[in-house]
Amino acid sequence: MAFTLFNTLGRTVQPFEPLKPGKVGFYGCGPTVYNYAHIGNLRAYVVHDILVRTLRRVGFEVTHVMNITDVGHLSGDNDEGDDKMLKSAEERGKTVWEVADLYTQRFFHDTQRLNIQKPTVICKATEHIADMIALIKRIEERGFTYLVAGNLYFDITKFAAYGELGRLRLEDQKAGARIEVDQNKRNPHDFVLWFTKSKFENQAMVWDSPWGKGYPGWHIECSAMSIKYLGETFDIHAGGIDHVPIHHTNEIAQSEAATGKHPWVRYWVHNEFLVLDKGKMSKSTGSFLTLQALIDAGYDPLDYRYFLLGAHYRSQVQFSYEALTGARNARKSLLDRIRERVKVLGTSLSWLRNKPLPPSFTEGKGGTYLAAFNAALDDDLATPRGLAELWGILRDPAVSAEDALLGVCAMDEVLGLNLAEAVETPVPVESPGLRDSIEALIAERAAAKKARDFARADQIRQTLKEQGIILEDRPTETVWRCG
Repeated sequence: MAFTLFNTLGRTVQPFEPLKPGKVGFYGCGPTVYNYAHIGNLRAYVVHDILVRTLRRVGFEVTHVMNITDVGHLSGDNDEGDDKMLKSAEERGKTVWEVADLYTQRFFHDTQRLNIQKPTVICKATEHIADMIALIKRIEERGFTYLVAGNLYFDITKFAAYGELGRLRLEDQKAGARIEVDQNKRNPHDFVLWFTKSKFENQAMVWDSPWGKGYPGWHIECSAMSIKYLGETFDIHAGGIDHVPIHHTNEIAQSEAATGKHPWVRYWVHNEFLVLDKGKMSKSTGSFLTLQALIDAGYDPLDYRYFLLGAHYRSQVQFSYEALTGARNARKSLLDRIRERVKVLGTSLSWLRNKPLPPSFTEGKGGTYLAAFNAALDDDLATPRGLAELWGILRDPAVSAEDALLGVCAMDEVLGLNLAEAVETPVPVESPGLRDSIEALIAERAAAKKARDFARADQIRQTLKEQGIILEDRPTETVWRCG
């Protein structure tokens, strides 16, 4: 079975064929770093991680690019509302640069705890202003812009395919029905490429440009940075479903206007919302949960990852602690079953993880489960079916302990549940001096986290891991074991 994806551009599940044989260019919309990522935000990055892992399992070489929005994002996607970075800085008594640095670190700390692999390229908007200006100049030279009151706008009437991604009927969308109309716009759906006249006083992040000192609109950063690292046409662009009608629609318009190439992106992948009982999570209203809140409530970050894998990425999921408890119990039961098989086999899962699959596995019952698992992920990332195959291979008495564990290791390369690390039996360290050394490093790591030096904290964790010591952060303490 060929690998397939649901392409929002066309609204169908399509066989995936990359532009270049064996290589995939993938751009995933990253965080706006003005606050903690909430668990709804983090769903998107788990989806992106599963997509990249699956593509690599299929055999593709993936270049995964993620942006960090640290400038230019107003609370309304259509150039309205508050400046998210400026508002956060004022509330916290920090500079916008300090806010961006703090929440960038916190974001990657969360993704690490969720076992999300780091992208190939991480690009900050503030470090790519020159690329944005160069792209805006190309758009201007091709006649798609107009300058009013110091701000440079994109004229959507000049781009015939505007709204194709979201299947928008602009004539049915009354100006002012949902947004405050910018009187400088010729059309209410035009958008700003470059601001020089800002409604915010003391704008901290400004740069010189051909249109005056100012800052970029939010949408232009994704176009500029994806083109820089992946080329003027690339394979996959992913993000939340809320990006379809404005952000991704505007990205397409400005990118194709600049390059004259269509399509700019060949496959669009969008995940649905994670919602609370009261509706969509929102940082602006304060109605959101962080990953740390789940940890403080006694859950492991991988309990949340397991919870997300239990639903298809294109299905809206309602979060509740009851549902998360169910996921935690299921993951615990899964680990217990794996430990039973490990005990029967008398070896470690870590050793099996690095063992190539023998022909006997592929030909046997274990190979049947793995083939079904691969088929599920090939079918538009059907993770619920993938989990079912994981359970199946462990429950089936006709599958030997070794084959069951070999299958588990192969499946977990995609699921990312860290099953090998989770089931290893702790080995006592007899040397008091070694124990003291480990405890001292754990104390230093705790102090680094308190001082928000997350780079040092991560470095200590990695150092201990290389020595065979695995750390586990619990609500009230950090415990360690030999892996």
